Amino acid sequence: MLARRDFLTQSAAALSAAGFAANLRANEGEHGSTVDIPRGKAEHCVIVWLGGGSGQIDTWDPKRLGDPKSKKPGSYYSAIDTAVHGTQVCEHFSKCAPIMDRFNLVRTVHHDVIDEHAAATNRMHTGYPTSETLTYPSIGSVIADQRGAAGDGVPPYILIGYPSATRGPGYLGAKAGYVYLTDTESGPAGLARAAEITADRQYRREAMLAKMREAYLAKEQGNKLVQNYDGMIGEAMRYGGPQFMRLFNLAEESGSLRDEYGGEFGQRCLLTRRLLEAGVRVVEVSHNLNFLNGTGWDVHNQGILNQHKLIQELDQALAAMILDLERVKLLDKTLIMVMSEFGRPAGFDGGGGRGHHGKCFTVALAGGGLKNGLTIGETDELAMEIVSRPVSVPDLHATVYNALGINPKETLYAGDRPVPITDGGTPVQELFA
Repeated sequence: MLARRDFLTQSAAALSAAGFAANLRANEGEHGSTVDIPRGKAEHCVIVWLGGGSGQIDTWDPKRLGDPKSKKPGSYYSAIDTAVHGTQVCEHFSKCAPIMDRFNLVRTVHHDVIDEHAAATNRMHTGYPTSETLTYPSIGSVIADQRGAAGDGVPPYILIGYPSATRGPGYLGAKAGYVYLTDTESGPAGLARAAEITADRQYRREAMLAKMREAYLAKEQGNKLVQNYDGMIGEAMRYGGPQFMRLFNLAEESGSLRDEYGGEFGQRCLLTRRLLEAGVRVVEVSHNLNFLNGTGWDVHNQGILNQHKLIQELDQALAAMILDLERVKLLDKTLIMVMSEFGRPAGFDGGGGRGHHGKCFTVALAGGGLKNGLTIGETDELAMEIVSRPVSVPDLHATVYNALGINPKETLYAGDRPVPITDGGTPVQELFA
């Protein structure tokens, strides 16, 4: 029989050994060797969001040609070769294909949220399933919280698209939130003062407001909600100045460069480059411009007929942004992630379009100082099932954080509650030289 002291000593040793073994297993590679993944050195992140669900089989992971009329499963478009030997993409990626050596295609991303756009969008943005008790922060907000802005006088996180809780700071609070705009004709709404407000009048207003803020903060000492709101007001007033607002004047760019980027989505990408140069840490830019095909990327039924217009627009703007960032020496410092809430099945629905498919789809990465030119994972003959190297959504988030120099094993806090930065994710080792 063990004495109580001996029992406690041996139990502690056993628990310690078990914990060590668990950590070792968590860090083991495919062949059982311990993995030491170096931390990345990227300074910025761009999230290109293809809202609606872009089909991997019609974009980054083409397979044999299908036929919607006869309901033969397969790709809607032909495939073309790229700068990466053995890797093909859809024929409408004619501008991205020659520079595919700046990309990595992660073809085996997967999750179990298939039929509902909002839940899948939340999963891709936060890395966690939807919770009834906790609002998780988006990947953009986590980066903003961990790294802050990369320059003076700019916010750390800008959303070019419509605001939503899914893209927001969740339990991290307003300090990790975004500034948003919905088009490139003007800057963020509500930041710049009205034309009739002179500089002197604005100064008097701010002086009066400062006294009111000071008094209310003194009254509400210790109230974090009030403190966060006050900080947000201060930031908004600072961003309303000419230094920040001039970033939205795309007329400063040459006409030839603007033409190279293309239409409204292209101008969003050009604006993204300007924001990065000024020190914005993370930009999410939405590409779901429904007027091109009536449905955006949600190509059920007849929506698929003009899907090629979406792909061509994405191709032009994405290639222009990558080459432009390379020109200004920012590509290696900027991780670009092109993602959607799920993929599409190889089969066609009753109207000739496609349904939803979350079991296997592609996320494209570019730049970021990664070991580029890789194709991660293999899918079956119809891009429906993963054959090798699955990458979970938490793994994808861990990869992005690691590329940005953020510890993917970091613990965040919702009040006093510790929350892992990812839902058990591990960075994709192959991307880090």
